[in-house]
Amino acid sequence: MLLSDIYEFNGAAGSGWSQPPPMFEGAEETIPIALRRSKLPEWPRASEPELVRHYTWLSQRNFGIDTGFYPLGSCTMKHNPRVNERIVNLAGIDRIHPLQPEHQIQGLLAIFFEMQEMLEICAGMNQVTLQPVAGAQGEFAAIRCIQEYHRDIGQSHRDKVIVPDSAHGTNPASAAMCGYEIIEIPSGSDGRLDLDALRAAVGDDTAAMMVTNPNTLGIFEPEIAQAAEIVHTAGGQMYYDGANFNAILGKTDPGRMGFDAVHYNLHKTFSQPHGGGGPGSGPIGVKSHLAPYLPAPVADREKIESEGIVGDGFRYFWRTPEKSIGKVQQWHGNAGAVIRSWAFYRRYGRELEKMSEHAVLNANYLRHRIMQGAEGVHAMPLDGAPADVVKHEFTLSMTPLKDAVGVSGKDVAKRLLDYGYMSPTLYFPMIVPECLMIEPTETESKEVLDKFAEDFLAILAEDPEIVTTAPHDTKVRRVDEVLAARSLVLRHPLSD
Repeated sequence: MLLSDIYEFNGAAGSGWSQPPPMFEGAEETIPIALRRSKLPEWPRASEPELVRHYTWLSQRNFGIDTGFYPLGSCTMKHNPRVNERIVNLAGIDRIHPLQPEHQIQGLLAIFFEMQEMLEICAGMNQVTLQPVAGAQGEFAAIRCIQEYHRDIGQSHRDKVIVPDSAHGTNPASAAMCGYEIIEIPSGSDGRLDLDALRAAVGDDTAAMMVTNPNTLGIFEPEIAQAAEIVHTAGGQMYYDGANFNAILGKTDPGRMGFDAVHYNLHKTFSQPHGGGGPGSGPIGVKSHLAPYLPAPVADREKIESEGIVGDGFRYFWRTPEKSIGKVQQWHGNAGAVIRSWAFYRRYGRELEKMSEHAVLNANYLRHRIMQGAEGVHAMPLDGAPADVVKHEFTLSMTPLKDAVGVSGKDVAKRLLDYGYMSPTLYFPMIVPECLMIEPTETESKEVLDKFAEDFLAILAEDPEIVTTAPHDTKVRRVDEVLAARSLVLRHPLSD
C-alpha cells in the first residue's frame, strides 16, 4: 500500500507552524506555564501546494456516490442534488451562530418549523424535534421519551423491549442503553413478523416494540396494524425505525400503521449527504401523548397581531416541551442537514411519492435481472426475500454458490470492488446466510442497473480462485479483518 509522503516534508525549521509575532512584548508570559508547549508540535513542514496534493491524493483513494454505483442496503446511498449545497451556503444561513438571539434567526427558525411540520405530515405524527444528529441517537431519544411516559403514568415496571430478529442492530443497542431488557422474536418462514411469537412475548412488562417497515429483507409487513394492536393492548408503545422510509413516502405512514414514535434519517430519505460517521440528522416524531417528553428545543411560532408586520406574519422561537428529557446534544440540531433536506423537500414536494415509486421499481427490476440471468453460472443465488414484490431493497444468499464452488458472500462483495462498485451490505440481516443486501435507490438509471446485473452475474461465473482472492485492483487489497479490528492503527508513527 502506497502512503503519502506528507510526513517526510522537512522544510525550514518552524515553517509548518509559524505564527505572527506577539502583538505586545511579554505576551507569552501571560499564558500559564502549565498550558505552554514544552516543544513545537510535530506537524509536517509542508507548503500549501504540498498539503493540497496530499489531500487530493487522499480523496482519490475514496469511493463515494459521486464515484460510482453504491448499492449499500438499508443505507439509501442516493445522489444528493447540488442545488442543496448552493442553498445551505447562502449568505445569512452559512454564518449563523447557535448562540444568536431568536430575533436574528427568524428565517432559520421558519425553516426548522416548516421541516418539523413536513416530517409530522409524512409520518403521521403530531410533533417532531430536529435535535438528534444521528439515526441511532434519534432511536435513543425516542425510547427515552417512551420510558419517561411510562414513569409519568406510574408504569415504570415496564422494562422489556421487543425486537424482531431482522431488526437493525442499533434497535436493541439503543433500548439497552436506556436500561431495557431485549426480547428478540423470530421471523416467520416468509421473512415477516410472526404474530404468534409476538403474542407470546408481550406482557404487562412490555415497554415497546421496535420495528422497521419495510423490514431489512425489503418486505412490507402487511400485518403491522395487528402487531400494533397486540402491543397496545398489552400497554406497550410502538417505535418505527425510519431507515427504510424511502420505500413508503407518500404511500402510507407509520402513524396509520399504529406507531407512536419514529425516527427519520435525513441523510437517507431526504438527501442530506452521508458524513462517513457524521454529521447526520435523525429527528424524531411522536404522537401527542409523547410530545411533552421530546428533547429540547423544538421550533414554534405565534401569530403577530401588530400593524406593519413583515415576513409571513409569525414570530418564531425555541420552545422546551414541559416534561422534556432534556438535550441529547449541545445545540439545536444539525442545521446544515436540516436546510439541505428542506431544500430537497421544497424542490420536489408532492413528487416525493414518485421518488418512492422509482426506488421500489429499481429494486424490483435489478432483483429480477439478477435472478433471471443466474442460469448457467456455478450456482443460482438464493433469493433471501421470498416474495413476488419487494420494496426498496432485496437480499440474496450466496449459500448455493459457497456450497458449489467455495465462493462466499464476502468473496463476491470483494470482487465487486474490482468492477468499480461499492459492495452491497454484507452478512446482514443475519437471518439470511451468506447475505448480500442490495438497495439501488431511485437515482440510478436503467443502464447502470443493467451493467451492474451483468457484472454481478459475470462474477458468479468466474474462476473461484479469482473471486476468493479479490480484490485485485484496489489500492488496499484483502486484509485480515480480525487482525485489523484487534490491532487498530490510530496514530501515524512519528520520531522524537
